[in-house]
Amino acid sequence: LEECAIQLWNWSVTKNAGGALRHAACSLLYCCEPENPTEGAIRKQILMASKTGRTWLDCKNPQMADHFLRLAVKSLETLYSQLMSRGDAAADATSSKADVEKDLLRILSCQAESAVSQGNSRDATVYMQRCKDMLQRIPKDTAYLSLMCYNFGVDTYNLRKFEDSTFWLQSYDIGKTSAKYGPGPDVLAKDLRLLATVYLEWDCQRFQEKALDAVILANKGFIVTKLDELLESQVPLEVCLSAVKLLMSEDEMLAFDYLKRVCQHFGSSPDLGAALVLHVELLLQRNKELLAKQKIEDIITQAGNYAEALQWYNYSFSFFKAGQMEPNLAKLQRNRASCLLHLQQAKEAIKEAERSDPESIFTQFCIYKIAVQDDNVQKAEALNAMGVLSKSPVSSEDRLLLSESAASCLLCLAAQIALENGRQETAMKALEVLCENSKDEAHVLMGLLQTISHQSHMTAERRAEDANWFRKIWNSALQCESRPDRMRDFFVLSYQLSLLCPPDRALLMGQRTSLLMAAAASLELCRKSPHSTQQAEDLTVALEHIQACWEVCKTLKASDPTDSLLLLYEFEARAKLSDPKVETILESVLELEHVETKVLETMALAMEPPAHLPQLCKKALRAALSMHRKQPQADPTHCKYIHSLIKLSLPSGVSEVESRVLQELWDYFEDALSIISAAPDGFPEMETLWLLTQAWNAGILLYSLAQYHEAEKWCGLAMSFIRHLGSLRESYETQMTGLYSEILDRLDKAKKNIHTEE
Repeated sequence: LEECAIQLWNWSVTKNAGGALRHAACSLLYCCEPENPTEGAIRKQILMASKTGRTWLDCKNPQMADHFLRLAVKSLETLYSQLMSRGDAAADATSSKADVEKDLLRILSCQAESAVSQGNSRDATVYMQRCKDMLQRIPKDTAYLSLMCYNFGVDTYNLRKFEDSTFWLQSYDIGKTSAKYGPGPDVLAKDLRLLATVYLEWDCQRFQEKALDAVILANKGFIVTKLDELLESQVPLEVCLSAVKLLMSEDEMLAFDYLKRVCQHFGSSPDLGAALVLHVELLLQRNKELLAKQKIEDIITQAGNYAEALQWYNYSFSFFKAGQMEPNLAKLQRNRASCLLHLQQAKEAIKEAERSDPESIFTQFCIYKIAVQDDNVQKAEALNAMGVLSKSPVSSEDRLLLSESAASCLLCLAAQIALENGRQETAMKALEVLCENSKDEAHVLMGLLQTISHQSHMTAERRAEDANWFRKIWNSALQCESRPDRMRDFFVLSYQLSLLCPPDRALLMGQRTSLLMAAAASLELCRKSPHSTQQAEDLTVALEHIQACWEVCKTLKASDPTDSLLLLYEFEARAKLSDPKVETILESVLELEHVETKVLETMALAMEPPAHLPQLCKKALRAALSMHRKQPQADPTHCKYIHSLIKLSLPSGVSEVESRVLQELWDYFEDALSIISAAPDGFPEMETLWLLTQAWNAGILLYSLAQYHEAEKWCGLAMSFIRHLGSLRESYETQMTGLYSEILDRLDKAKKNIHTEE
């Protein structure tokens, strides 16, 4: 019969016959299905059932198509179960899994198409959502799935089902899941334009805003893509600037954004000035003088060419009237003075700034700079004025360019300028003013570090004296518990200062503690950071502190709890960096003479995102569990390890149901039962309920895969937890007993059906 079915199939394909012959051939093949079909036989079933279903869809007979598509899905599940249970090599298993998932996505999309054609939007949505969930594993089908949604939108629009149509057309965001494999901008624009049409025809008054948004989004996406292509095609700068001018009348925000990208792209071009001038001119044309001034400030800051910067500042005078007196003008004079200072021409400009705004800390800072340069001790007293002014609120004009800690920044800079000019006493005066007036630990720290960097010319005795005085910052570090970044900087500073002191054992222990605390602060920063790039930087810094700490430990030649902490910190950092050395570190911990279970538990918890090492995590948990079992008295609290082990081992779907996984999981559940039996009063009831639920769900999953013997076994395991429930026992016993009886009846019927088919 199988041979007849295949011959009939081949003939129908060759003759391009309709659905009836393929229907007959496929049905005949399933009729002669053996008890244990081979992989090849199952693949033939999948091919013929899916193709027959597709043919019936093309023939506008979705009800008939549904039957064969369901057969195809069932055969796929059988194939998957067979592939996962036969113990193939990992690479082969992965390849086979990918093939099955690709077939499943195609069949599910056909089922969605069938549901749409029958007006069953609910089922169509469910099928399509399953397809979307699979795109992360098979991204190459992104464009195919996006096109399917677009076609559904067109079909429902033609049937005047506007609500359904808008739903499918809004699925254009599928294309955003993969820039590489998604549809092009032209396709997305077409999708959005049709979406706008549907909104308008559905209810123009009600949905006109949504229609307009869709059109704008379509046009913007198309324009952005073309602008990107313009930059990539290496056209001259003037062409890009012409595009900016054209855009300005259509989309001002997009034009300015593109102009910024043009400036970045042509950053090294000698003609960049043309783009910068255009930016300023466009801002002025739109009466955005404040932004234009800010842009000029940015240009000057980036330039670093004082003569050219001076020209820009002089250009800025065109914004002011003759004889005008205001803080903005004073700031401009101060900036001119900064340029002239480097050009040895600053005194007249700063006099004008002092006349316009004498109560500005920035004016006093410029006076101080000139005084240090001229070695004018009397004028250097401007530091005192800066200290007084630092206690006053920063004016709104200055807040445009600087944060509220501007005064602290200037005092740090004052100390640095004095040191660079060999004025040690003046630098110390600046630091004293900073410490007296600033509550910002970061800027105090900055000033101290600047002083350290200029210690090289001092005698060894003077360095040691200063370093011991500076080690008082240890207390400052401890006060920064809520700011791990500051805490880390202070502990690193403490370590750096200790390097200036004569070495002894007490000093080495202080160095070890400083580095250990700095590493801990870096790890805490990583845990709080939402950005993967910043996390990687913090983890790398933590490893640097850890390695330095290991070197200090080698010098100390002592073994103590610090070793466990260092290994724990290094394990977390390397695990989250996906470093292959992480397994070696776990082995080192397990080899320690005295290792606490808390350390192993913490190591398991360290493997949270961005780390994902379930096997290593389970290894650490099993070691902790083994240590707990050796305790003389039963401790129900260590069931949390079994909870984590079960959670890590539970199959997330059909693809992970393997005999090896199930056996491992079964062992953990039996361990949990033995712990509950040994200490029934001390075991949390909700934990028992969680175990019951997970075992029951595993049984139901196996039942859905027609693994009836295993299903009965797991459901029975779930029932054994009921007697350990407390207040919940009665209600769950009634409910679960009925469900269990129903499952057993279904299992008996299923087994009888199997025997009957035999």
